[in-house]
Amino acid sequence: MNKDALYSHNWNEKEIEEAKKLIGPILIVGASGFIGSKFFFNLSRYRDDVYACSRNAKQSWRLSAAESSRLINLDILNFDSLKNAIGRLKPQTIFNLSAYGAYSRQTDTEKIHQTNYIGTLNLIRALMETGCSAFVQAGTSSEYGLNCAGPDENDTLSPNSDYAVSKVGASYLVKYYGTILNFPCVNLRLYSVYGPWEERDRLIPTLISNGLQGKYPNLVNKDISRDFVYVDDCLNAFVKAALNACKTNPGISLNIASGIKTTLENVAKTAQKIFGIQNEPVFGSMANRKWDLVDWYGNPDFAEKIMGWKYKTSFEEGLRSNVEWEKVAAEKLKHVYIPSKNKMVSAIVACYKDNLSIPILHKRLTEAFTKTGYDYEIIFVNDASPNNDEEVIANLCAGDSHVIGISHSRNFGSQSAFLSGMEISSGDAVVFMDGDGQDPPEIIPKFIKKWEEGYDIVYGKRVKREAPFYMQIFYKLFYRIFKKLSDIKIPVDAGDFSLVDRKASEYLMKFTEKDVFLRGLRAWVGFKQTGVSYLRPERLFGKSTNNFWKNIWWAKKGIFSFSTKPLQYIQSIGVFVFLVTVGLGVFYLVDYFLHPPTDARGITTIILLVLGIGSIQLISTSILGDYIGKITEEVKSRPRFIRNKILYNGKIYSSSEDISKLINEIKSI
Repeated sequence: MNKDALYSHNWNEKEIEEAKKLIGPILIVGASGFIGSKFFFNLSRYRDDVYACSRNAKQSWRLSAAESSRLINLDILNFDSLKNAIGRLKPQTIFNLSAYGAYSRQTDTEKIHQTNYIGTLNLIRALMETGCSAFVQAGTSSEYGLNCAGPDENDTLSPNSDYAVSKVGASYLVKYYGTILNFPCVNLRLYSVYGPWEERDRLIPTLISNGLQGKYPNLVNKDISRDFVYVDDCLNAFVKAALNACKTNPGISLNIASGIKTTLENVAKTAQKIFGIQNEPVFGSMANRKWDLVDWYGNPDFAEKIMGWKYKTSFEEGLRSNVEWEKVAAEKLKHVYIPSKNKMVSAIVACYKDNLSIPILHKRLTEAFTKTGYDYEIIFVNDASPNNDEEVIANLCAGDSHVIGISHSRNFGSQSAFLSGMEISSGDAVVFMDGDGQDPPEIIPKFIKKWEEGYDIVYGKRVKREAPFYMQIFYKLFYRIFKKLSDIKIPVDAGDFSLVDRKASEYLMKFTEKDVFLRGLRAWVGFKQTGVSYLRPERLFGKSTNNFWKNIWWAKKGIFSFSTKPLQYIQSIGVFVFLVTVGLGVFYLVDYFLHPPTDARGITTIILLVLGIGSIQLISTSILGDYIGKITEEVKSRPRFIRNKILYNGKIYSSSEDISKLINEIKSI
């Protein structure tokens, strides 16, 4: 892969010099998106004070090659965290490209308004306290809505979607803070920006991928139009706005458009010329989207007047450049997954001697999540396996940005592995599973379906397991005894394999106890729960690391963590033995006077009583010892796990300082 070509741009010398004049530090908010990441790459070629900020910047496939120190995981809806980050970095030039709702798959109305309006408000409020040189807001031509035929900046705004309304609100925020409070800010109403790094399901990338195969994609009505602006031209407008308009005309909105109406028929003809497609396009083979309009183009005159900006790249030139970039980026784009749904699910896989099964699980998990349409991440936790689990996980991380690797300093057990993964997970729900293949990834879509129905916790219920007959009986018996003894309602035949909603997992993380039994805590937290039946298979490779005595240890761990009934039983046995002793004492006293003994009798009874009571005392003492042992472990307050390293978005975090910094950034999201 030619990295220079992958991160290239078409800025000329004058435009490069303008970028160098920006007052730093520079913060690009929403940098994991298409325009934001391209902007970060362009600026980073010429300066070292550019920071990429987004909710999951360090896990973005686009930003995987960036220096970790330049990436900031931050949620602009978390004002306290945002304020701290702004106070720490003290950025002078800020470009806000964060947005939600521009794509058909982004349908959460509340999130649209929160991200686009409240997020912008939070940014401005935080910057008002520290001060800045320029704040450039990425608006949209959708603000004009139905009034879309070449409107100028003073024309009526007629938004026709929640996304458009939220962006109109943000533009009025900019207008108020700029014109009334003299905050150096500008709103740029972007038209149809296209170019390298664009989402794979958008028109231009789809057109190119099909064109390279000598065909057209499905197309809507031929008269639907766009005003296309090549991404590097758009980014130059951001630079000019920060250098000029923010200072001379704070609060204004400017159209970033070519002023050229390009219909879908024009697009098809250009593609035919570039790719040499033999067939004719079939218009109407795809239904029009609700935002598709016939006369959608802008008036760029005011932008040229105010800051001297004008587009320079024709649609054909831009498309040809984009085609060349797609060829260079083919290998990187091969692993890009576009979720159709808005939420993310995190799979946490506890691994110990699972080096052979990890690649198979990765493939099966990827296929399972792809079917659900949700975004996902797979967190493999190597619990100090003596095999090459860490190497296998590292190879997966290098090839798939959805994979995160954690290595522990020693073997802390699967429960600690789940907690370790949960602490750095970003999903709206987490899935716990073992790395030996006994928890089938194909069940996860069933978990998710129940989650969509409103269940907060969905656990796997083992109706049958592939194991020796005596072990099947042992497991069945344990869960029923555990349920009987437990102080809470425990589902039977339910292991760790489960899906837990974010709000429930956050409570699991708050528990301070060291000796954790997650399947018990999962029941303890409550919420709405249900089970999904499945057949638990044998390990994919090797033998189980659990033997009979370790299973006994697991059984004791569960019972002593969630029940005080053994202590009550000890008390009951003590009272019973005491009453029996009193009864026997009375009996022998009466018998002594009624039938005076002529020889020594009762030796057997005494021996049996001594042995019986002694056994009861020893068992009772051992039970008390188990409870005391748990108390001892808790009061030591040792950490539940120690991470040796984290593999996160292609970066290795191995020092305790770097790991702590990464964890704190993830927690602040």
